[in-house]
Amino acid sequence: MRAPLYRLYTARLARRLDPALLPGHVAVAMDGNRRWARAQGFTDPGTGHRYGAEHLADLLEWCHGLGIAHVSVYVASADNLAKRGGGEVAHLLAVVEDIVARRLREAGSPWRLHLAGRLDTLPEATALALEAAAAATAHRTGAHLTVAIGYDGQAEIVDAVRGLLAHEAARGTGITDLAGRLREADIDAHRYTPDLPAADLIIRTSGERRLSSFLLWQSAGAELYFCDVYWPGFRRVDFLRALRDYAHRRRTRLAA
Repeated sequence: MRAPLYRLYTARLARRLDPALLPGHVAVAMDGNRRWARAQGFTDPGTGHRYGAEHLADLLEWCHGLGIAHVSVYVASADNLAKRGGGEVAHLLAVVEDIVARRLREAGSPWRLHLAGRLDTLPEATALALEAAAAATAHRTGAHLTVAIGYDGQAEIVDAVRGLLAHEAARGTGITDLAGRLREADIDAHRYTPDLPAADLIIRTSGERRLSSFLLWQSAGAELYFCDVYWPGFRRVDFLRALRDYAHRRRTRLAA
């Protein structure tokens, strides 16, 4: 699509979005960095990771401009960190430290950083950089970014249940008593980010049609949107189309 036509089409899509039908929490599985790099002729998959990390700033700008206050991004699953080559993982984590953690701490950013995942599985330098960025942005309100790294949705549920059991055991609660009164909210309170809302819209790029254990607990009521574009090539128009699709589904539910 030529640039002037693209700008006109994108502007029209944005104008037609109903603010009342926008998601409050958008989660994105930023998939396809390696394949994008190969398609662009790069031999080093790390190039794709760097472009992908840089592109996060665009997503946050789009969301902030539309008043979407909660964003979650799937940066690296626990499985990927375990299976990928050591050099690639080291490069990815260095990019996370340099681009994600450092830039979020800059004064001009409105985003408060939250972390989801087993940080003890990350190299100490990466975990410390992310934790320092979370602490440095803790005073910010109104815009919340959750970075899922070393993350697995099933592991989050297991950790939440473990946390609940430990909490109740410390109070002297018996297992039979707990089982008799257990509710979803009890487990929800022990998620990695218990103060943040469930996802409204989950977008996965690259053409894959699965969640890959992303926000399994929080996706119970979410709309899913799968886009064939690799993450570094994901444009604002692609994002607006996802929001249009979400609004259409929500409008249909409200009219039912």
